[in-house]
Amino acid sequence: MVLVLRGELRLTEGKAAVQAAHAAVLLVERAANRAPAMLDAWRRQGQKKIALEVASLDELEALERQAKSRGILTVWVEDAGFTEVPPGTRTCLGLGPALSSDIDPITGSLPLL
Repeated sequence: MVLVLRGELRLTEGKAAVQAAHAAVLLVERAANRAPAMLDAWRRQGQKKIALEVASLDELEALERQAKSRGILTVWVEDAGFTEVPPGTRTCLGLGPALSSDIDPITGSLPLL
């Protein structure tokens, strides 16, 4: 599972952590319905999560397109707007769970959060 946040938003560390957590929960819920075997494998293998960063929403949207073209589950986190960003701001894209061999070509060059 890979959680990619928008660097240009300059979220506080706590806010970024919460946005990534939202994405992880949403991905587990989606995978339970759409990819239960992948979810079970991910759970058995330690529930690996990696947090990465991109510079812009455009980059996140490009990642989503790449992931979807490979059949990788994706979710968006859109903030409620109570604290640091306006309501509806897309803060994080979650991808997976998926095999490293499937997801690394998409996200492997991104910097860690």
